[in-house]
Amino acid sequence: MSDLIFLDSAGSSIPPAEVVDEVVGHLRRETEIGGYRAAAERHADLEAGYGVLAEFFGCRASEVAFTDSATRSWLTLFDAVPLAQGDRILVTEVEYGGNAVPILRRAEETGAVVEVIPSDRHGQVDVEALDLDERVKLISLVHVPTNGGLVNPVNEVTTKAREVGALVLLDACQSTGQLDLRGLDYDMLVCTGRKWLRGPRGTGALVVRDDVRRRLRPRLMDHSAAEWVAPDRYEPRDDARVFELWEFSVADRLGLIAAVRYALAKGPDVIEAEVGDRAKRLREGLATLPGITVQDLGERQAGIVTFTSDRVPAMELKDRLWREDVAVTVSQRASTRFDMTRRGLDEVVRASPHYFVTHDEIDQALERISRSG
Repeated sequence: MSDLIFLDSAGSSIPPAEVVDEVVGHLRRETEIGGYRAAAERHADLEAGYGVLAEFFGCRASEVAFTDSATRSWLTLFDAVPLAQGDRILVTEVEYGGNAVPILRRAEETGAVVEVIPSDRHGQVDVEALDLDERVKLISLVHVPTNGGLVNPVNEVTTKAREVGALVLLDACQSTGQLDLRGLDYDMLVCTGRKWLRGPRGTGALVVRDDVRRRLRPRLMDHSAAEWVAPDRYEPRDDARVFELWEFSVADRLGLIAAVRYALAKGPDVIEAEVGDRAKRLREGLATLPGITVQDLGERQAGIVTFTSDRVPAMELKDRLWREDVAVTVSQRASTRFDMTRRGLDEVVRASPHYFVTHDEIDQALERISRSG
């Protein structure tokens, strides 16, 4: 048994044994009969995975696609949104760097304009400040930012977006697997497997509503996304799999499906409550430590807990805690430049306790943070 207190599920979490067994078991099978035959044996399980994800997200199986990362999911969907000169792209102040770069690049290419929606007094997107007209083509909405525990309001933003026909692309990287996402209203969603879902690295998924998909134009397509029906003609798939590529890691995808089944068995609502409980205990304990400042914003807060020390830089404090067997990471300004600049922060220590972290472990972590920071 490891003595490590693991507080980094917002980075890359610890998979349960069922996920590891699925991945390793399939890789072993490939060594016995080859990758094609091994995949054929699991065809039914791979097909069932679309229904598993649909149950998890509360959507239709036709609206789900698998990818190799949240980045791939986001880039694929964003690239398919038609944009032209003068179109408006709205982002929040907690926009993630991995999204911001392609947004700025595509704005350069198309002549679209990027605008930042201000935050309200809680630090989350100010729904009342949304300035919408028919030139708004896309709202890029980060559900839970990488550098803090706030939860942005989704349904309220989407309701206003629909009034002008704008699309809402929800970055659910830090909410999938820790919050219950069923019942959320959005047009497109992206997620990763390696964080709160406790799946393998190199896995991701996307959701795109059936009616929205017909408004998009995927640019990266191969012969799994479309059928080559004549020498000069192809026919795209009529479901979300039009955004998939033919090649993928079968072992990792099976592992992701196993991770989602694991989360469904525990219950997304139960997971949300337990993660919230751990984060609250950690956040409240940090607030009592001399020299430690909790940096979380948000009227509603989730499982990411960020803090700074008056005495020790964040990166050094992270290294000290690793030597104390406490796994945390650091979120830096370049990841959320709008928000961190506004708040005058260069970096914060980020702790993200999952439901498998005990109260006793959190209390021990607080003692070690007190000693190290």
